[in-house]
Amino acid sequence: MNYLVFVVRRLITLIPVLFGISLLVFFMIHLVPGDPAVTLLGSHATTTAVAEVHKQLGLDHPIWQQYLTFMGHLLHGNLGESYQYRTSVSSLIAQNLVPTVWLIVAGALFAVLISVPLAVWAASRRKRFADTAIRTIPLIGLGMPAFWLGIMLILLLSLRAGAFPASGFGTGLFNHVRSIILPGLTVALALVPILVRSLRASLINVLQSDYIVTARSKGLGVPRVVLGHALRNAAISSVTVLGVNIAYLIGSTLVVEKVFALNGVGFLMITAIFNRDFPIVQGVTLLFAIMVVVVNLLTDVSHAALDPRVRLS
Repeated sequence: MNYLVFVVRRLITLIPVLFGISLLVFFMIHLVPGDPAVTLLGSHATTTAVAEVHKQLGLDHPIWQQYLTFMGHLLHGNLGESYQYRTSVSSLIAQNLVPTVWLIVAGALFAVLISVPLAVWAASRRKRFADTAIRTIPLIGLGMPAFWLGIMLILLLSLRAGAFPASGFGTGLFNHVRSIILPGLTVALALVPILVRSLRASLINVLQSDYIVTARSKGLGVPRVVLGHALRNAAISSVTVLGVNIAYLIGSTLVVEKVFALNGVGFLMITAIFNRDFPIVQGVTLLFAIMVVVVNLLTDVSHAALDPRVRLS
């Protein structure tokens, strides 16, 4: 029951957060230099033509009235109509959402699959060569820009080895999986150093606990002690670290999508920014913000599930 109350309270606290996000998304996009009407008509458009387009797009109304219209549409699930494509923003996002979701999921999955074995190995061999190497080598990936890592993976694993496609999302499940591996690794390599260091530090603290010493005194082997007893408690703090960094990486997928030509939501947003297509930029920004909020919510819920003290407090 305490767990359900905790989840309900967290959902209630999201209401003012989402309202604040809508304010920021709407008003900040209107600070971007450039006139959508001039972008659509060209730099040689007449004042009369620009004014007519402003009227058609509703840009001739006061900014507060435009916001109320935006919120009214938003409450009905309508993100508006694209200035450039003359179609609903919701349908455009839906068409481009699948590659973005695949990229985020693949990045998180690869990060966990790489980080957990490395952290367990480093913690069980503390202050040995393996521990030092595991803590040092992944830092190289942390210092490299995502676009550079993506290009290096394309050169090594696609153009030279021919193991994976260099760009695009492919058609069919098998081709989707092959196409998302390199972008997913690019995203994951930025997460791995942070997760390894966090999980390793937590494991070392847990392995010094009394119940771990008792388990060892009973003759249990190191793998069983670490995997069966220590890993769950050590993972509590790392779940939070993973959630925070996944939320951060949601925005950074824009660059990765561009490098691998995935044509996801990030690619759509970059095109819309250059075209001053405000409804698309607002819709995508709002989507990314909601995804970050959802990831943070799932992180808190997972943390509470692993550690009852969180929901009791």
